[in-house]
Amino acid sequence: MTTPVCQTAANKNNDKNKNNEPGLADVVACDSAICFIDGQEGRLVYRGYDALDLAQHSTFEEVAYLLWYGRLPGTTEFQAFLDGFTGGMVLPVETTMILRMVPRTATSMEVLRTAVSFLGHWDPDSGNTRLDACLRKAQRITERIPLIIAAHHRLKEGQEPIAPLPNHGIAYNFLYTLQGAEPEPDITHALDVALILHADHELNASTFAARVTAATMSDIYSSMTSAIGALKGPLHGGANADVMEMFEAIGMPEHAEAWILNRLAAKNKIPGFGHRVYKCEDPRAGILRDYARIITDKVGDTRFYEIAQAVEKTMLANSKVFPNVDFYSGILYRAMGIPTELFTPIFAMSRAVGWSAHILEQWRNNRLIRPNARYIGPALRAYTAIEDRSS
Repeated sequence: MTTPVCQTAANKNNDKNKNNEPGLADVVACDSAICFIDGQEGRLVYRGYDALDLAQHSTFEEVAYLLWYGRLPGTTEFQAFLDGFTGGMVLPVETTMILRMVPRTATSMEVLRTAVSFLGHWDPDSGNTRLDACLRKAQRITERIPLIIAAHHRLKEGQEPIAPLPNHGIAYNFLYTLQGAEPEPDITHALDVALILHADHELNASTFAARVTAATMSDIYSSMTSAIGALKGPLHGGANADVMEMFEAIGMPEHAEAWILNRLAAKNKIPGFGHRVYKCEDPRAGILRDYARIITDKVGDTRFYEIAQAVEKTMLANSKVFPNVDFYSGILYRAMGIPTELFTPIFAMSRAVGWSAHILEQWRNNRLIRPNARYIGPALRAYTAIEDRSS
């Protein structure tokens, strides 16, 4: 019997891809000038700048400029950028109407996914694919995501949305529109640092989803919606909420060691530890550890920070995995008075800058992203009429 052509092709495809790792691990999918991760040394770089230096000296808005335009701005051009960016933060009235219509059972990420998709209908640059128009759309999406998150949460709590204050940054206006009071400078700064550290992280699941959608030449709103849908998954965006659930289950610092050792003995994964890329401590974890200590001490509630310290000590003594960005970010957000259900939306609030930068980069030298699948099904089979098949 002659071997079917499709079977031969499938076997060749299997041979060619036999070294592929599940989840495309170590597969290079594109060239990018946006973000570099050194997993061995524990370094995160945006456009050539160490993210830790940017977190110490820059602002989220300046990092947005860097990721979108490829360089840090001068004083005059940055002020002009801010005038059009944070100077015009406003949520379209149609979006607020939609937020009033969603069921109370809808989660914040579900609502954010839907609301961002709807934003495109009222964008004055809708349908305009020029670079300057796409940059304006990236700015509008970035400045409106925090307003969507805050407005939806207030409506869910039976409160009315609050308009942002002009000429204040993303971190400030998120806290202001969420809590209804002007945030303290050190808390605003701590959130700004967290946003910088989450702004991009190379080709993670949500960024890859955004680039795949963008590669079809779909619009930026569809691409961003794809990214939000990927981030919504608990294996991607929900880890810091899982960390807080763990801390609440532990209850007190003195219970941490026994709790962790029992989990390790059962070979259970510990939330907030380990990373697909970093072979050492996630560089973002150290800065967030410092700010979690500062802010929990400021608000006078250090219990979760003390639990985290005990968990980290036990893990480092009994395993070879290190804290990642999620381990301390939830503690920081909780100390700011942010509900746990908003932790993943805050991730999206920051990562919107990175997603849009990758979308724009994809379009500059676009090719449809279409990988192969390794076929592991049966060889070619002849069709048998239903009456001749055995039951």
